[in-house]
Amino acid sequence: MKSFWLTLLLTAYSVMSFGKEIAITFDDSPRAAQGYFDGPTRAKKLIKNLKDHDVNQVAFFSVSKRLDEEGVKRLTAYNDAGHIIANHTHNHPNINNLSLEDYKAEFLLADSLLNSFTNFRKWFRFPYLREGDTVEKRDGMRALLKQKGYTNAYITLNNYDWYIEVLFQREIKKGTKINMTALRKFYVDVLMESIHYYDQMAIEQLDRSPKHVLLLHEMDITALFIGDLVDELRKQGWKIITPEHALTDPVASYKTNNPLKFNPGRIGEIAKDKGQKKGLWHKTLDESYLDKRFESEVLNSSNK
Repeated sequence: MKSFWLTLLLTAYSVMSFGKEIAITFDDSPRAAQGYFDGPTRAKKLIKNLKDHDVNQVAFFSVSKRLDEEGVKRLTAYNDAGHIIANHTHNHPNINNLSLEDYKAEFLLADSLLNSFTNFRKWFRFPYLREGDTVEKRDGMRALLKQKGYTNAYITLNNYDWYIEVLFQREIKKGTKINMTALRKFYVDVLMESIHYYDQMAIEQLDRSPKHVLLLHEMDITALFIGDLVDELRKQGWKIITPEHALTDPVASYKTNNPLKFNPGRIGEIAKDKGQKKGLWHKTLDESYLDKRFESEVLNSSNK
């Protein structure tokens, strides 16, 4: 009997330690919309897909330069649907290419333009995930975020969904007839592969699966297939949580001592600091790899 209860306790501990929880976030909103959807159609489709699949709250990390009349309406639609609006700078610059003072100005301008949204949160996501290629830049931004009461809204699950969008829109512009069933499967399969990869890396480095933060982008392909991705996540045992809940995980307080020119995400940071040199970027974060798979799995399928 004692052996039975010990087994039950260990099983319960294992489930708690390796619970698969994931929050969904979107960068670059309101992103340019001049292809498959226009901006209002994209927003309507994305909001409906999230609601229909019981995703009650996501976060939109927003670029304030794009707040023209249509952009404001789009962010207002996301805000009014209960989703979070957060800071992604004014013009989406690469911190490696700017002085610290110029980058601070980008952050502060975006803060002043975005904070009128009722669901605005003082969360900041660095464009390209790059937090400073020098100690001066890194520590300067850390100090500014602390001064302004901001949270560094890191990600744990990296991917190149934006490049899938590039491939999709390229074919739309050319007039290619796309097999949408094949495209949907390609999108979901690629993202699930990267999610599984970084979750396994987290388990190896942390001995647990953290409350994950998934990086996606506010794009047409996301509006089309976010519901299918959510369905597959749940099918594979994942629980969708809010970004606010995800940011309570202990990895939120992790700070690397090493300035990184390129950043694979929080799990990659931890792995690198522990000595891992290879595999910080999954193979799906490679444009040539995605080119080949897109041609094989989507374009060739379209021609059958």
